[in-house]
Amino acid sequence: MADSLKKQAQRTIPFSPPDISDAEVNEVCDALRSGWITTGPRTKKLEKQLRDFTGAAGFACLNSGTAGLETALRLLDIGEGDEVIVPAYTYTSSASCAVHVGATPIFCDVKKDTYQLDIDQLPSLITEKTKAVIPVDLGGMMVDYDHLFEVLDSVADRFYPQNDIQAHYSRVIVVADAAHALGATYKGRPAGSVADFTAFSFHAVKNFTTAEGGGVCWREAGFDNDEMYHQAMLWSLHGQDKDALAKTRPGAWEYDIKFPGYKCNMTDIQAAIGLAQLKRYPGMLARRQQLIARYEKNLAGTAFSIMPHKTDTCVGSGHLLLTRIKGATEQMRNDFIAKMGERGIATNVHYKPLPLMTAYKALRYDIKDFPNSYAQYVNEVTLPLYTLLMDDDVDYICENAKEVLQEILN
Repeated sequence: MADSLKKQAQRTIPFSPPDISDAEVNEVCDALRSGWITTGPRTKKLEKQLRDFTGAAGFACLNSGTAGLETALRLLDIGEGDEVIVPAYTYTSSASCAVHVGATPIFCDVKKDTYQLDIDQLPSLITEKTKAVIPVDLGGMMVDYDHLFEVLDSVADRFYPQNDIQAHYSRVIVVADAAHALGATYKGRPAGSVADFTAFSFHAVKNFTTAEGGGVCWREAGFDNDEMYHQAMLWSLHGQDKDALAKTRPGAWEYDIKFPGYKCNMTDIQAAIGLAQLKRYPGMLARRQQLIARYEKNLAGTAFSIMPHKTDTCVGSGHLLLTRIKGATEQMRNDFIAKMGERGIATNVHYKPLPLMTAYKALRYDIKDFPNSYAQYVNEVTLPLYTLLMDDDVDYICENAKEVLQEILN
């Protein structure tokens, strides 16, 4: 009988559903009724608003954060024969973008007991072939960019620019993977205005979503920002020098293909979601911090160690509740995830280090060379964190997490 009552009382808590209100629905309906559903006025409006929100010099909306990373490398003309440094502890898009352009990803371990690139290891990895480093603002916490630039400046004599764009930089170029970090700040500066280039993801599970989508932005570096934006648009639409909106002007049907580009533009339907989301976003960020604080209070004094979302230098976006189970083995962590699932609570792991993946093993990477990344992974579990969670949902998750941990330990 007790088990029956417990089963009836069990809730179903998904991992990260999107927060979509009537505002997003109405904005999308307006876009549909307008007759303009591909890249058009709403996309351009969102780009301007995101440029202002991030403090970037230019912002190009695309169909994914992955496209944002690759477009940044394309804009910098990074390719065959070049090397790009990437943390071993990240999702594949941080590294696959380098592979896509023909460059070689060079993995760097994370700093011990953290989820972020070990900046002090960079001098041992930078060669004359190194053109960029891709730090990952995992979980929405920005890396120590001042330290990163300091270290890169210390080995600036190894940087050899190969074209006019690269020549605007005196050291290895920083292309931030800020897929999780829209709304985060580093020393008061918003993500998008700190790294040389920054890519964001607006995927359905992200804090700020356009269903699928993303973008790339850049800070001032002495080049023509309008021309940089134009080049980003060319890469996003087959190398075509006029998009559909430009071709609607009287007599403006003719266009040219400047080079065989890609097809990764954002549509006005996606941008419509983003326009509504951005109005709500400050409140959504604040709510995430409230939920994190509740988790921290509930799990204080336990074996659960939550990644900090505020430090002296950074206020995070609160994207992921990255949590380590102190003393747990990989099997214990996996058992914890399975048992939480049996109780209707979805959890996840962020991330399985790339050297454990078949694609990167094929590139001759071995997880033994990245002990800190492996140590972070084996006992990491990500608990649900999204703005639709209620306070008592967090309490329920924490109660069950503590009970399940006791089951595993016993």
